[in-house]
Amino acid sequence: MSRALRQPPVSSAASRDPSRGGSSGKARRAPAAPDGSQGNEPSKPAPGLYVVATPIGNSGDITVRALDVLRGADLVASEDTRVTGKLFMRYGIATRLVAYHDHNAERVRPGLLARLAAGAVVALVSDAGTPLISDPGFKLVRAAVAAGLPVTALPGASAVLAALVLSGLPTDRFLFAGFLDSRAERRRRTLAELAAVPASLVFFESARRLADALADMHAQLGERDAAVGRELTKRFEEMRRGGLSALAAHYREAGSPKGEIVVVVGPPSEAATDAPTLDDLLRDALAHQSLRDAADAVAKATGRPRREVYARALALTRPPDAEP
Repeated sequence: MSRALRQPPVSSAASRDPSRGGSSGKARRAPAAPDGSQGNEPSKPAPGLYVVATPIGNSGDITVRALDVLRGADLVASEDTRVTGKLFMRYGIATRLVAYHDHNAERVRPGLLARLAAGAVVALVSDAGTPLISDPGFKLVRAAVAAGLPVTALPGASAVLAALVLSGLPTDRFLFAGFLDSRAERRRRTLAELAAVPASLVFFESARRLADALADMHAQLGERDAAVGRELTKRFEEMRRGGLSALAAHYREAGSPKGEIVVVVGPPSEAATDAPTLDDLLRDALAHQSLRDAADAVAKATGRPRREVYARALALTRPPDAEP
């Protein structure tokens, strides 16, 4: 059973010790740290794994609690120690950094778990934002939970939520779909699977693929309101809003933008939600066409890969008791 974590306290004011304040009896003020605090040591956090959100752009977007844990941890597992090192320099943090990323996670994870089992305080950070959102931290958290080790999260900056609230699109239900595949056919297939989801959709996207991705979104999801967020929280933050077709045309003409990109697409309209499914279209076509012709016609009408449509048509025509 996991041990309960006590929340790391906010740094207290400088200790008032009259014996160190000279004849006046006043406490001496500690030198100010780069973040404006007085630089006194925070209390040691309780043992366990701390999932710590860090800024996505503006370095001021970090919580006091996060700074306390990062200073008080025995080590910090970082996606890129060079990126995290800059944040540490900004706030005068000297905690040991250990690289933990996609390429070394299998090798490094056992050592981190051993340190946690021995009672260490380990903080997990990504390059920017909340860890586990499109980074390898998920497996570390899952392993720590499975081992009964204490795990807690320190919430903070998130590009997903920042883009969602700035988009002007419905926020009551949303689905984060991460990065779409760089290969066009797989990207379109994923979008087709998401077309009926009754929620706003949030994607990360490469700047150089943005125009193509928006065009595929328009083809597979239909015309919907959308927004493209760029360089969120940074000096040149931009939120461009419009229909998918207009946004695709803009970035096709303007070229690839600079910076980190988040795309938010509004939910389908009620009419789109009631649109016939792939199975409905295939059953209608199969009623008066051969399997091959029906698959060809539906693939052309929907823009979905012919191989995928043909396989589904074959499944619909197979007897229920037939071997797969």
